[in-house]
Amino acid sequence: MIATVVSFALAPLLAMAGGGLFGAFKPPTPRLGSAMQHFAAGVVFCALAVEILPDIMHRQAPLAALGGFTAGVLLMLALRSAGCRLEKASGSPLGMTLVVGTDVLIDGLLIGVAFTAGTREGVLVTIALAVEMLSLGLATAASLARAGASRTRTIVSVLVLALLPMIGAVTGSLALGGLSGGWMEAVLAFAAAAFLYLVTEELLVEAHEVPEAPWMTALFFAGFVGLMMLDMLAPAG
Repeated sequence: MIATVVSFALAPLLAMAGGGLFGAFKPPTPRLGSAMQHFAAGVVFCALAVEILPDIMHRQAPLAALGGFTAGVLLMLALRSAGCRLEKASGSPLGMTLVVGTDVLIDGLLIGVAFTAGTREGVLVTIALAVEMLSLGLATAASLARAGASRTRTIVSVLVLALLPMIGAVTGSLALGGLSGGWMEAVLAFAAAAFLYLVTEELLVEAHEVPEAPWMTALFFAGFVGLMMLDMLAPAG
């Protein structure tokens, strides 16, 4: 299982590193960044709707699901509050880097959680998060450049951040690989809350910071249906 997790977790690692390197030399325009965030939001939302939520419903452990979901919501809100305070207090690229690092580490943990539920779930979640990491790598590089970071510092920062999803995925798989029953239900519900937060409070909020065109909105649905088709056409098992 660990070998499988590591091999698939290379996708978000390479996606974020590639996006960051590209963004360090050619920062994306705000409209391009918004378009990518719409697409990534659709892909992540599809992974939640197609794999994670049906698995939670199938297990039929409502109390465990409620507890896990509540814990996920509280943690994401706490991290959001701490991140805002850190960015305001530091006023430097370091504060933003720490906030992004926390986010991508949790994303990596979600990959490990998904693989504990099943290989199919893990693969779909990894694909979704790889798309999100590509968008995040571009956005992080652009934000660091605007904050005054040198190109070298931007590249090093993004490459270090790109390692965190791999660390999170391996940690999640090792720590949660033996879970079953209600504990697994709680962990999956926790992941569902984190995915909902990622889509509604991060990707789409940031995507709507620029004037929106219909084609940009359509990319959300393109991302959703694209991953859904991939899942439907993939071999069962």
